[in-house]
Amino acid sequence: MSHRNGNLLAFVACASMMGYALYAQHVLGLMPCPLCVFQRMSLVALSIVFLVAVAHNPVAWGRRVYALLMLLTAGTGISVAGRHVWLQNLPADEVPSCGPGYDYIMETFPLADALGVIFSGSGECAEIQWLFLGLSLPAWVLINFTLIGGFGVIWNWSQSRS
Repeated sequence: MSHRNGNLLAFVACASMMGYALYAQHVLGLMPCPLCVFQRMSLVALSIVFLVAVAHNPVAWGRRVYALLMLLTAGTGISVAGRHVWLQNLPADEVPSCGPGYDYIMETFPLADALGVIFSGSGECAEIQWLFLGLSLPAWVLINFTLIGGFGVIWNWSQSRS
């Protein structure tokens, strides 16, 4: 498989994940919590990096630059999804109380304070609304960020030697 096709495959995987997130929101009625919104932002950023890598089709060290960008964006998504999974697995008495919605937080608070409020999590982030094979949606997002991001980093780093 060519370097370009590997990145295209990873882009399609990211686009499929985003497509399912939108399906879950608009068809299944699962409204995203603030942490879900940040996971989506990380997913879009990762997909853009893959798409630009497809269009640019760099050689040698340029592929390593893309590998590092993929590591950064996938790592961000892994961190946010990991925090989300952690909140979902807290004992009921340790779950933070529900807070304001994402839009209200971003419009009302300065950015640094808004990020602090969002990443502290809230009761709505700890609620599990969807399960597949015993795992919540954020757990699947965590797994997919790890697999797709890991693939992108390994694929582009190892391809830089060719």
